Amino acid sequence: MRSYLSSATSALYILWITMAHIAGQEDREKTTALKDLLSRIDLDELMKKDEPPFTFPKSLEDFEYAFNENGQLRHIKTGEPFVFNAREDLHRWNQKRYEALGEIITQYVYELLEKKCNMTKAFLPVDATNDEPRSFIYLSPDALTNPDKLLVLIQGSGVVRAGQWARRLIINQDLDSGTQIPFIMKAMEEGYGVLVLNPNENYLEVEKSAKASPNDFSAEPSDEPAEKRERKDEQESKKKREFYEKYRNPQKETETERIPIRENSSSEEHVLYVWDQFVFKAAAKNIFIIAHSYGGLSFVELCYPEFSCSSGISDLPEEERATDMEMEGEKDKKETGATRSHRR
Repeated sequence: MRSYLSSATSALYILWITMAHIAGQEDREKTTALKDLLSRIDLDELMKKDEPPFTFPKSLEDFEYAFNENGQLRHIKTGEPFVFNAREDLHRWNQKRYEALGEIITQYVYELLEKKCNMTKAFLPVDATNDEPRSFIYLSPDALTNPDKLLVLIQGSGVVRAGQWARRLIINQDLDSGTQIPFIMKAMEEGYGVLVLNPNENYLEVEKSAKASPNDFSAEPSDEPAEKRERKDEQESKKKREFYEKYRNPQKETETERIPIRENSSSEEHVLYVWDQFVFKAAAKNIFIIAHSYGGLSFVELCYPEFSCSSGISDLPEEERATDMEMEGEKDKKETGATRSHRR
C-alpha cells in the first residue's frame, strides 16, 4: 500500500513539474512575442499622433473666453467657467494650454494696471542697455513723490507676475481674488503711493543654440535657508515630472535657455534692487509692505541679518492680515536704506 502511495505521489510531482515547465515556457513565449511586437512599433511616432500640437490661441477672444462684469472668466458661448481637461488623457497638452491662457491673463492684468489703476512701468535695471534683458515694476503717479506713505506689494513665487497674487484664482474664481488691483485701488483711495514689484521676472528666455551648454546661474550657497532649499527641491521635482511627461509624450518642443536679468535674477535680488533704487529714494516718511508667500521670505532676506525689520519698516502684515489697510508706524527710511546698501 505504501509502495503504491509513494509511486502515485512521485507521479503527481512529475506531472506538476511538467505543467509548471509548460506554463513557464508559454509565459516566456508570450513575453518574447510581445517584445518582438513592441520592437516593430515606433512609440515616439505613435505618441506624437495621439497628442495634438502645442499651438494655442494668442488672445482671450480666440480662446473664446472673456471676463464678465463680476471679473469672472467665462466661455463666451456657453457661459461656463474655464475647463482644464479639454482633452481627456492628455494632461501635458492640457497643461500647456492652461499655461498659454495664463500668459494672456498676465498681459490682461498689465493692461488693467495701466488703464484702470493709471500706473506706469519702470524698467530694470535702471541703467540697462538696449541689448540686455530687462524686467520692470509698476508705480502709481505719486509713488516716489508722496510725502506721507508708500505701499509696496510683493507676490509669491511661481508664474505670477506684477499685479497678480495667484493665476489659479484669476482663472477659476475672479480678478478680485487673484490680482492685487483691489489693494491698489483701496490704497490710492486712502492716499497711498503704490509700488508693485515683479520678483518672478528674472530672465529672458531665448531659443537655445546648438552649441549652448547648460547654464547654472541658480546655484545657491551651502548655508542657504531651509525655505530656499525646499523651493529648489520643488523645482527639481518639477523638472523630473516634466521629463517623464516628455518621455511619455515626446512631441518636439523648442529648446530654450535663460539669460538672467542683471541684479534681478532672483526674487531676493529683485526686492533688494527695487529697495535701493526706488523705495530708498522715495519721499514717503512711512513705508508699508504687503508680501505674500515667498515674497515675505524675499523681504526678510532684505532685512537679515544686519538690521532689524522693526527699526526700518512700519508694518509687515502676515498673509492672514493682508486685507488690513490700516497699518500704522514710523520709520527712519534713510538710515535703513543706507544700512542695506552698505551691506551690498
